[in-house]
Amino acid sequence: MARQVVAGKQLRRKRGSINPEDIVNGAFELADRVGLDNLSMPALGRHVGVGVTSIYWHFAKKDDLLDVMADRALSKYALNAPFGDAAQWRESLRSHSQKMRKTFRSNAILTDLVLIRGALSSEAKQLGLEHVEQAVAMLMRAGLSYEDAFDTYSAITVLVRSSVVLERLYQKTLQLEGDPSIGGPRVVDAKVTPIISGIMGEGHRIGVADRTNFEYSLECILDHASRIIDENVVAAPTTTA
Repeated sequence: MARQVVAGKQLRRKRGSINPEDIVNGAFELADRVGLDNLSMPALGRHVGVGVTSIYWHFAKKDDLLDVMADRALSKYALNAPFGDAAQWRESLRSHSQKMRKTFRSNAILTDLVLIRGALSSEAKQLGLEHVEQAVAMLMRAGLSYEDAFDTYSAITVLVRSSVVLERLYQKTLQLEGDPSIGGPRVVDAKVTPIISGIMGEGHRIGVADRTNFEYSLECILDHASRIIDENVVAAPTTTA
């Protein structure tokens, strides 16, 4: 809904003319521009053209608004990564993990709402559990026990989330402190640590949530699951005619 502008000033909506959907949409617009940390109810009121009391009429406090935003973000973005069939479980799980990481990395608001803030309604949590159920069921069909299937997907979830959150926190630190080279390769003394100096000179970094470290960790989890599946096949009793 377009808002009229007269003499360079934004006119307020009529009282009662705004609904929760308009407020949530406006909150996403404003958060995308100023960041979630700087999203305030008065600023949101100005952004959507109503008094702040109209915002509070629908959302008693900012946390209530953020909960709704997190639910929407989760259902719209974070769960849109379907699984394949059990025969291709490894490729399916790798693709799913990469897509999830890419989705969160491309949307700072989504990361701040879902991964860092993490406050979701019971409906959103149930939706997330249904998603986990699909992943665990696929891994069980591939040959894992329900415990190993659950632990495998749980480990991948932790990897994806921690990788994205650490990178997001690093970006926030850079915004505050500036110089991105602090703690980087330039502090490595090649005479003291020649091996580390060499490998970091090739682009590898220690303890940084970059793609290289993410992919290596992901393959380790997948390798472990693959070994368990192979062991289960060998240990399975054979039947004779």
